[in-house]
Amino acid sequence: MTQRQATGGPAGVIMDTYRNDYGQVCVYCHTPHGSNASVAAPLWNRSIPSTTYTVYSSNSLTQTPSQPGSASLICLSCHDGQQAVDAVMNMPGAGRYNATPNPGFLSTWSNPSGLGPFAHLGLNEAECLGCHSPGQTPIYKVGAADFTIAAIGTDLRDDHPVGVVFPAANGNGTDWKTPGGSITGARFFDENGNGRMEKGEIRLYDYGGGPSVECGSCHDPHGVASVGAVFNATFLRKPNSGSAVCLTCHSK
Repeated sequence: MTQRQATGGPAGVIMDTYRNDYGQVCVYCHTPHGSNASVAAPLWNRSIPSTTYTVYSSNSLTQTPSQPGSASLICLSCHDGQQAVDAVMNMPGAGRYNATPNPGFLSTWSNPSGLGPFAHLGLNEAECLGCHSPGQTPIYKVGAADFTIAAIGTDLRDDHPVGVVFPAANGNGTDWKTPGGSITGARFFDENGNGRMEKGEIRLYDYGGGPSVECGSCHDPHGVASVGAVFNATFLRKPNSGSAVCLTCHSK
């Protein structure tokens, strides 16, 4: 959902039969109370499915591929399509909490439009992408935006590895650059040298086993600046002109 909330207007009303319109941006990911304490994420408002992902592997990898870490699992809790996009644990208002969101619980919500969802859809081919992908029958698609770029699924073999520990042997003369910035739980490439990890700086997340590459290393889940009304769907922390994102970590 991010800050580009799909509520209100004709498109929002159309979607009211397929998802809960909570009337808030942050609630789709965060809650001030009753958050998911099982994942290392700030006040997380979604459950984390026990999904085993098929991970990227290559003979050229110097590190051992592993399952995604917390800073990727929170993204995948929506982007892998395994649960509904509106499947939050704590809906706005009193008495609306369920540690394991299910359709029955989610359907207790009343959308502001008065339309109640008859289904709670996930970001997969059988559900959201049934309309939000190219080539769908026009009568069903009705000009719906293309969501395929956001549908990651559970097969990560065609994606940059996540959950992989950054090589300890890095610096001048190696394949990897050294992240110069450090805070509790993260290392980062401090490009402006101010000692603070800022939105536009690539970072590595450390859960105790060494700094790791995760989805949030390169992507800002809260969105990034774009030009005018143009929507930047990739949320890259910095422009990749001249492979700038890649070359932040990789020394080539």
